Amino acid sequence: MLLFTPKVLFLKKMINFRKYQQATFVLIFSILPNLENSVVAEHHSNKPNIVFILADDLGYGDVGCYNSESKIPTPNIDLLAKEGIMFTDAHSPSTVCTPTRYSFLTGRMAFRNGMKGVFTGAGGPCLIENDRLTIAKMLQEQSYITAMFGKWHVGLTFYDTDGKPILKNGLDAVKRIDYTKAITDGPLHQGFDYFFGTASCPTTDWLYAYIDGDKIPTPPTHIVDRTPLPKHPYSRDNRPGMIAPGFDLEEVDMVFLQKSIEFLENHKKNSSNKPFFLFHSAQAVHLPSFPGRAFKGSTQSGPHGDFIFELDFIVGALVKKIDQLGFGENTLIIFTSDNGPEVPTSIDMRKKYNHDGARPWRGVKRDQWEGGHRVPFVVRWPKKIKAGRVSSQTICLTDIMATCATLSGAKLPNNAAEDSFDILPALLKTTKKPIREYTLHQTISLDLAIRNGKWKFLDHKGSGGNNYEREGEWGMKQFALAEHTPESPGQLYNLEKDPGEIKNLYNNYPEIVKKLKSKLEEYKKKGYSRLIE
Repeated sequence: MLLFTPKVLFLKKMINFRKYQQATFVLIFSILPNLENSVVAEHHSNKPNIVFILADDLGYGDVGCYNSESKIPTPNIDLLAKEGIMFTDAHSPSTVCTPTRYSFLTGRMAFRNGMKGVFTGAGGPCLIENDRLTIAKMLQEQSYITAMFGKWHVGLTFYDTDGKPILKNGLDAVKRIDYTKAITDGPLHQGFDYFFGTASCPTTDWLYAYIDGDKIPTPPTHIVDRTPLPKHPYSRDNRPGMIAPGFDLEEVDMVFLQKSIEFLENHKKNSSNKPFFLFHSAQAVHLPSFPGRAFKGSTQSGPHGDFIFELDFIVGALVKKIDQLGFGENTLIIFTSDNGPEVPTSIDMRKKYNHDGARPWRGVKRDQWEGGHRVPFVVRWPKKIKAGRVSSQTICLTDIMATCATLSGAKLPNNAAEDSFDILPALLKTTKKPIREYTLHQTISLDLAIRNGKWKFLDHKGSGGNNYEREGEWGMKQFALAEHTPESPGQLYNLEKDPGEIKNLYNNYPEIVKKLKSKLEEYKKKGYSRLIE
């Protein structure tokens, strides 16, 4: 029998304690990563996923739930509105695409940048300034995985074989591109983790090739052969640019859809503990109207009607995939358009199919009148938004950035999102007060307008965009209205009594003109319109 002295017993207890201590430390440290992941997952679960689907040149009247007289079925967009909320007074920041995209991505009106027109082909540099906060950068900082698929159209920089930036539109510029050199100011540099899409309009502009990340893996090799392409009134917007092998002009939107679906599936598999931001930037329904082969003849409204139906299918496919993957309950889905309907489609669809893509508004794409910038805007978020609601709040696509800041927990600095307002109270129905006292509008030529409640002031004559003196089958003169006060330097409309903007009240209410003109000048001078603390 062994006898232990008090000292030996003490040492034995200490050894056993240390073994226990070591075992405990091992257990704790083995649990910590899982515990940390659990805490992170719980923190992220409070942040909704955000999906932004942007149609191109889709008018207010092109969607069934906005136009009871629409001749084109849009069951998936209509269902999205039924399951969420539709806004009847939503506006694109501009009447054309490039400035609208800049404004959505930055929360800032593009006229402040000073660029007129849009990019085509190899045009650049990126319109978004190097030090500017974008919605994607902001959400990245809040641990979101960010992705964009589709049309970029905010400018980017290609280089030639000498390493010089090209920064020009047109065919000659595209021919100079060195495809071994990376783009230095594209989506990946503006906050997106993933990008697959095109530099400009995928089936319109001089460069018909896909960008994957910051390079074009399959460069164009020859001038596009337009001979086998469809021939109809909406197929004339297809420039004779350079095209890459395998780039199918009629299936572009289905390629974009597949990329967005793959992202959602990969996110579920690899990053489901983090929230995501998906920007799906459609080609549909920009001219030329090239519906995919599966959608040709799918409506009674011709190729453009078929194209809108394809867009509706895409919306439905994205929503279905989001729900199938279990993301639906806590995913905020926004569907809208970058401006009103295009001139040729508006003219021909009215004549042939009795379909008005701008109904009930005056004007179309490029015009400062409501038809140029009042757009469908539908939001679904089952966890928070009560289904079947309709809101008459005046909102703008610039507002998405401030809203996402609130949703993600980000704080906007004073030098960012200068024209963005948080519309979350309207989404959640926590206020009846107007979120916006004033709303700014701009055209391709940087003509400006300002809205205040029922009053809308246009600081210019005419449409600010399309030429309403042009005659002929494709001219807009056939839709011109008589000017009551042709001598007036601007226009004032009471949208409550005159939603069609028929009667110019510029000379009737000089005090209101003075007030709105002064406010417009103030916002131009200050450089912002939102409330900055």
